[in-house]
Amino acid sequence: MGRGDLTNAEWDRLESFLPPGGARGGRWSDHRRVINGVLYRVRTGVQWRDLPERFGPWETVYKRHRRWSADGTWKMLLSRIQAAEDASGGIDWDVSVDSTAVRAHQHAAGARKAPPAAVSKGGRPGDEPGRSSTTEVGRPAGGGGQIGECLGRSRGGFTSKIHLAADGRCRPLAFVLTPGHYGDGPQLERVLEQVSVPRAGVGRPRTRPDRVLADKAYTSRRNRRYLRRRGIRHTIPERLDQHRHRRNRGSRGGRPTGFDSERYKKRNTVERAINRLKGYRAVATRYEKRAYIYLGTVTLAALTIWLRT
Repeated sequence: MGRGDLTNAEWDRLESFLPPGGARGGRWSDHRRVINGVLYRVRTGVQWRDLPERFGPWETVYKRHRRWSADGTWKMLLSRIQAAEDASGGIDWDVSVDSTAVRAHQHAAGARKAPPAAVSKGGRPGDEPGRSSTTEVGRPAGGGGQIGECLGRSRGGFTSKIHLAADGRCRPLAFVLTPGHYGDGPQLERVLEQVSVPRAGVGRPRTRPDRVLADKAYTSRRNRRYLRRRGIRHTIPERLDQHRHRRNRGSRGGRPTGFDSERYKKRNTVERAINRLKGYRAVATRYEKRAYIYLGTVTLAALTIWLRT
């Protein structure tokens, strides 16, 4: 076992959730070997062609990562691990929200404007045997130029932005990918709508945190109304200009927003979760042209954090 590979305990937690493979005959690389190859690439950021030979053909590793990014297998595995943690009471539901910008490598630009080919149960001629049949999807996200592939222009070049919500133990609960020039505040609803932890038994998935902590970028009235409508307590500081405008309006300005400075200190959990994610070089720098493949890379990094925390 190499450094960074799945341990026996981690593999035991994942094995039962993985789709069956090798059903149509032919040579087959088992899931553990391929997942270790993808983990090696996510951790080091090397080109796919430079994967060590112990992981098998690089095309097999890349194609399975691309397929599982498209059909939701990585997301399904993350949900299952989160569900097991929630069943044992291991999730702290004081959720912190923030974002981080990711510099896109020059190889990430230049994707075709036409949407990528569909990924379905049947497969196409030339695909490897035993492809995943967990979910049938029409077309992965992206394919609409720079914005559709979540690439935004800035002074430093192309960037993408990861908006995420982290639990109180510095683990990513949910995340959304946008172009790098998108603001943080308008994405709060999208991020919280992605929070969905299945129950171990019967019942709907848990989607509502106990409390949301965020910085001043999320202090808009729309965000506060959204959180009140869902019954979510929140700790978000108010900007100085908002405080001044409310005071100038007198009684028409409304009541001051509540703010607990001691509880706000816990917001650093999302910063530490971002640091953990960016410890994976293929997350800290985006190399993928397609947004859905990069999102799969982020999902696998988050899955590894949950397995090893």
